[in-house]
Amino acid sequence: MKKISIFGLGYVGCVSIGCLAQEGHYVIGVDLVDLKVNMINSGKPTIIEKDVDKLIYEQWKKGRISATKDYIRAVKNTEVSIICVGTPSSNEGHLNLKYVYKTAKQIAEGLREKKGFHVIVIRSTVVPGTNRRVGEIVEKISRKKRNAHFAVVSNPEFMREGTSIEDYYNPQNIILASENDKAIQIMKNIYSEINAAIEETEIEVAEFIKYVNNSFHALKVSFANEIGNICKKLNIDSHKVLDLFCKDFKLNLSPYYLKPGFAYGGSCLPKDLRAIQTLARDLCLSSPLLEAIEKSNENQKKLVFNMIMNKRKKKIGILGLTFKVGSDDMRNSPMVGVVGMLIEKGCEVLLYDENVVLSKLLGENKRYIDQNIPQLSSILSDDLNYVINNSKLLVISQNEEEFRNIEKKYPTKIIIDLVRITEKKSNKNYEGVCW
Repeated sequence: MKKISIFGLGYVGCVSIGCLAQEGHYVIGVDLVDLKVNMINSGKPTIIEKDVDKLIYEQWKKGRISATKDYIRAVKNTEVSIICVGTPSSNEGHLNLKYVYKTAKQIAEGLREKKGFHVIVIRSTVVPGTNRRVGEIVEKISRKKRNAHFAVVSNPEFMREGTSIEDYYNPQNIILASENDKAIQIMKNIYSEINAAIEETEIEVAEFIKYVNNSFHALKVSFANEIGNICKKLNIDSHKVLDLFCKDFKLNLSPYYLKPGFAYGGSCLPKDLRAIQTLARDLCLSSPLLEAIEKSNENQKKLVFNMIMNKRKKKIGILGLTFKVGSDDMRNSPMVGVVGMLIEKGCEVLLYDENVVLSKLLGENKRYIDQNIPQLSSILSDDLNYVINNSKLLVISQNEEEFRNIEKKYPTKIIIDLVRITEKKSNKNYEGVCW
């Protein structure tokens, strides 16, 4: 059992007070609004949410929850302080963190008069760097040393309005990040009754993940709506289409394509995307999301091209030319387009791809290469070491086994990695396209 103070009696704070109290903790809510404090002290929730009223009333009757405006007293009488204040958007779209930093100052004032180790938990949705800034504020005002007298933990919440209690007790995972192992262990103990995996990660990752989640959810809603609009025009049941789509856990609802790196290519994705875009236009429908996919893909090619050019090396070795590993298909391969741009800029390009054999290029595959890299025969080599030794800059575009030790074997080579061939770079000459 822990004594916990919750700063902010809005949606997240109110739900958290009830759930933590139900798990046996004694919880003090802190807010500057008299009405919210009085409601909690009367056993009433500050929000309208399914089952929260019963939860708050039951725990209030048991004497496990209370509320106050006296933040110093709250900090002095608890071991953990959880920040749940709002972070609204500015007119320009920036996150307004003034309430988070104001709360940090309040907690710091309480810590100045308190002995013992204290854990500060950030549950509010914040931008990367907030954990560090909160620690700086608390150190300055409390005159206490971070990770000696207090620690800051990033612990983002993922509760949905309408199902908040269900989400609190059944999260996909619990994310914790801190510089302090003791603080992490304290939070693990607090969450010990919840049946979910605890993911320990870097602080900046924990601070950023909520934005990634919500952006993807917004993307899914817009994607489903654009598909639905097309289906309606075609007199197709959009819900049956998307229900079938969602039954594919191998590709559609999976991490398979969610690996940051280079652009997509091949014969299927570009062709079918253009087809559905054209179909939408024929039906007089605006599909801005579908239209933006190809633009985003082209932008990734330009980004890689600019990365290469910024290294200011004329001799460039390209390791992998086909659109995916284990294939000889170069149709719409994004690397083919990049190679063409490099040659146009006067770069000396050498290519290596064990799956590309000039004598076996046939049909559409051959026509595509003749159109985009007519000089392929003079720059393609079947000798990997030759390409490496005669290049100042290497671009790895495929996750082939034979490429995986190149970074360590050739530490002086400048390397641009498009597929995350290694998770931990061993030298400053290595750079990943998205990492």
